[in-house]
Amino acid sequence: MLSSFLWGWPMIILLLGTHVFLTFRLGVPQRKILTGIRMSVKKDDGATGDVSQFGALATALAATIGTGNIVGVATAVALGGPGAVLWCWLTGIFGMSTKYAEGLLAVKYRVTGDDGHYYGGPMYALERGLQMKWLAVLFAVFTALASFGIGCTVQANSIALLASETFGIPTWIVGVFVCVLTASVILGGVRQIARVCTVLVPLMAILYVAGCIIILGMNGAYVWPALKLIVHSAFNPSAAGGGFVGATVMMAARYGIARGLFSNESGMGSAPIVAAAAQTRNPVRQALVSSTGTFWDTVVICALTGLVLVSSILAYPDITYADGAALTKVAFSKIPYVGAPLLAFGILTFAFSTILGWSYYGESAVNYIEGRRINRFYRILYIVALFFGSIINLDIIWNIADCMNALMAIPNLVALLLLSGVAAQETKRYLWANRLDDEMDMTTDS
Repeated sequence: MLSSFLWGWPMIILLLGTHVFLTFRLGVPQRKILTGIRMSVKKDDGATGDVSQFGALATALAATIGTGNIVGVATAVALGGPGAVLWCWLTGIFGMSTKYAEGLLAVKYRVTGDDGHYYGGPMYALERGLQMKWLAVLFAVFTALASFGIGCTVQANSIALLASETFGIPTWIVGVFVCVLTASVILGGVRQIARVCTVLVPLMAILYVAGCIIILGMNGAYVWPALKLIVHSAFNPSAAGGGFVGATVMMAARYGIARGLFSNESGMGSAPIVAAAAQTRNPVRQALVSSTGTFWDTVVICALTGLVLVSSILAYPDITYADGAALTKVAFSKIPYVGAPLLAFGILTFAFSTILGWSYYGESAVNYIEGRRINRFYRILYIVALFFGSIINLDIIWNIADCMNALMAIPNLVALLLLSGVAAQETKRYLWANRLDDEMDMTTDS
């Protein structure tokens, strides 16, 4: 009940409203998406930070691209009809501005720790930008708790169940394997996590997108009708017809927006934690790179998934919207021989990458509350939680994780809205004045 309340219409309106507000407050930074993509793959020479801009982006994408892109979109289509795909896509378009602002404030208010590493995120923006230490601590607590839910036990459970169902491997063996694999990465800190993510994220995304393109090629005659159906049914439910009867415009909007927001995490405050560690010479450069995360996650991957699902339902009479969360699995099974293994690989890598990304988010939150002395204890506890997540039923954990994610978003949105003037000033100073290559003025940022 609490999860349904927190993720009800007030939260959806608050998040989407923030996306739209920041889009126009910052002068539509989405126009610079190509610049952000170019910057994400180029080294920013002379910049300060712990990891490359691409490393920070890959780590953020590792935590973001997950089951929401596969199961979440399928559920949205099942509950809201094909029109939900358009609403999901629109949240990505507008959400890019929120992810931009989060990245900007993360670098603007980041600090250098005693260990020489860079730390930032909504907790530092709340404390240093708004002098709201109490709200910063609340955000850190919610983030630390969320890391054990959506980022840890839930993902381990998905991996264990999939491996058990597909290959017949006992869940406890899978749990041990996941623990060992995760430990080998996260014990090396953010740089090791970023190194692994820079290899894993492009690989898993390319393979998944390739699978989607193959299916769209097989459904060639139905792609254009599917696209028209998605657009028309987003505003006119009677356009759907057939198996989609019963989905209203409100249902399409609700499930499409909710799944889009949950998928790209724009406004939740997680991604800026790693954005603060990026090697960048001014806040706006990393802000542009951060915004590309929502572009890849929702505007590209979720949109492709939605188009695959709707075109498959039109192309194959045996596929129905009633398949719900299994829709994507049924659609991929139409690729002879390799379809099911390709999707299985996608889910496994998506889940594992989420484990890596969220481990850093949780550790940073704990670090903010208690300092570095507790980092090793947190990593050990995180690894132990992975094992238990692999072998127990997680229905209650799913709901707790949803609640923590919603509670994370509230302090983060406070920081975004109250510091929107700062974000607008920095954007005007660097982006619209074409000074992206200028050094950061450390006298105002220290």
